[in-house]
Amino acid sequence: MAENRSDIEATWLASAGLRPTRQRLSLASLLIGDGEHRHVTAESLYEASRDSDERVSLATVYNTLRVFSEAGLLREITVNGARSYFDTNVTNHPHFYWEDTEELMDAPDKDLKIAQLPNAPDGAEIAKVDVVIRLRRK
Repeated sequence: MAENRSDIEATWLASAGLRPTRQRLSLASLLIGDGEHRHVTAESLYEASRDSDERVSLATVYNTLRVFSEAGLLREITVNGARSYFDTNVTNHPHFYWEDTEELMDAPDKDLKIAQLPNAPDGAEIAKVDVVIRLRRK
């Protein structure tokens, strides 16, 4: 028997030890409900929630995205030092960033090679490496 939508979102939250509150379930449904990977900003997710049956405040969206990221359910990618995108695909992979539309999308990784990283300073370890390839139209 197939799981219904709320079961899928509740299982996703439980996998990270998060309580399935009404707002978390609503936002989880928008993020993973169709099974597709996506890149969202807090603002774009807020707009999507406004169009759904379950409305949440922008502050709740920001807080929930932060909690989901800290729990490992989303990967945060920061572009331009201030704009954060949240990726439902948490595996290591590169991204294309379109400068004109501010769209972030997965980039193919078959040809990407990172030969060597510098050593982390004493007392630190490398947590992750984000590769964002900026694109401009010709």
